[in-house]
Amino acid sequence: MPRQLGELEDAVMTRVWQWNRPVTVREVLEDLQQERSIAYTTVMTVMDNLHQKGWVRREVDGRAYRYTAVSTRAAYSAALMNEAWSRSDNPAAALVAFFGMMSAEQREALRDAMRIVLPTLPEDAEAPDGEAGEAGEAADEAEPESGR
Repeated sequence: MPRQLGELEDAVMTRVWQWNRPVTVREVLEDLQQERSIAYTTVMTVMDNLHQKGWVRREVDGRAYRYTAVSTRAAYSAALMNEAWSRSDNPAAALVAFFGMMSAEQREALRDAMRIVLPTLPEDAEAPDGEAGEAGEAADEAEPESGR
């Protein structure tokens, strides 16, 4: 599974994901320079590294490359969450702790996602004795007293 992107890799990929079209090093450079002082060769190296790591594909366009994201930010985030969860020695406890850190908006997004995913699960993947409903209730109850 993918490792977390570094700060500059994330800044570059954020632009590639947001623009959702083939981009050049020059375009990314000019946008990054609005926030920080950075050299063309630095951005070129980062984009080449992202290509080597499989985050972007590139096509020749004249004397330059145009880079396109291989997957979405949502897929990247999901892979990171899955990796972190799979490393836990107690996945259920990790989920309860994670749910407890969520804001009300994040919990609502989780509910929306569950409404989308649950009808598509195969019958043999359903939790026995209605446990899926209990998991949703546990997520609601996991909110810490701080009111987050």
